[in-house]
Amino acid sequence: MRASRAIALLLLLQTRHTMTATELAAELEVSERTVQRDIAALVEAGVPVYAERGRRGGYRLVDGYRTRLTGLEPAEAAVLHLAGLPGPLRDMGLAGQALAARLKVAAVLGDTPAAATQRFHLDAPAWFRDTETPPLLAEISRAVWEDRVLHARYAARGGVRDRRLEPYGLVLKAGQWYVAARSASGRIGSYRVDRFRTAEAGDERFERDPRFDLADYWATAAREFARAMLHEHAVVRLSPLAVEYLPVLLEPTAASDALATAGPPDADGWVTVTLPLETWDIGYFELLRLGPEAEVLHPPEFRARLADATRRAATLYT
Repeated sequence: MRASRAIALLLLLQTRHTMTATELAAELEVSERTVQRDIAALVEAGVPVYAERGRRGGYRLVDGYRTRLTGLEPAEAAVLHLAGLPGPLRDMGLAGQALAARLKVAAVLGDTPAAATQRFHLDAPAWFRDTETPPLLAEISRAVWEDRVLHARYAARGGVRDRRLEPYGLVLKAGQWYVAARSASGRIGSYRVDRFRTAEAGDERFERDPRFDLADYWATAAREFARAMLHEHAVVRLSPLAVEYLPVLLEPTAASDALATAGPPDADGWVTVTLPLETWDIGYFELLRLGPEAEVLHPPEFRARLADATRRAATLYT
């Protein structure tokens, strides 16, 4: 019997109290015959497992028996239990490891292993958007965890190209997967996982830069990416209400950069800002969301477009 499976079986019984051979086989992904042999091996090793007969019967541990194989304190386990993100972990091919970790955490939490998950849940994808798991995510994840060089074909604006990448980490942003990887040029960049046409983690390993911090890298890269998309600028007067809701209604980086340019309020409390926009068309719809709480001052053709929209809206509501 594999030691890891024996520990998993023991922790399952400890956290769920009574389980049938069918339930244990499904959790451990083995046959019922294998479960029966594993139970017999645990009994021979002195673990107090017994079979309970009846319609609600199954295998269980003697009341009061607990294992301390985890090395975790209860407070530590409660925090770690929040990291159980079954969807992303399954997508990365880590479902088996995730089950083992959750069982160890649940063993420390005792009779209420679900307490943490009943108080916190992460729903990563954005609203109004269906997401699909990229088919090559599991292979890319393996390369990340094992520090293996990734040989891939990647589709970018210039077409599909062969790439040799050293994958440092995976990021899940609003349902979209990215991998931060060092290219042959030595620069670390972000690659959308769904744009990989092929990906193979070979035997070659790479040495990670110990100074690299994935969270810091992503925060900087996300800001730079957002700013790179903002090609136009408009001078806009904003009411106090518009200033309050600007970070909610507009892209956060654009809103932050705009508010950083605000001068002192005028007599009515309005401020003038330079608002970054991705395009004039996108900016048109963004400014319409602010309605009478914003006035475009420059450029004149953009102001005229918003003024025309305002007149047509007023006609509709007259």
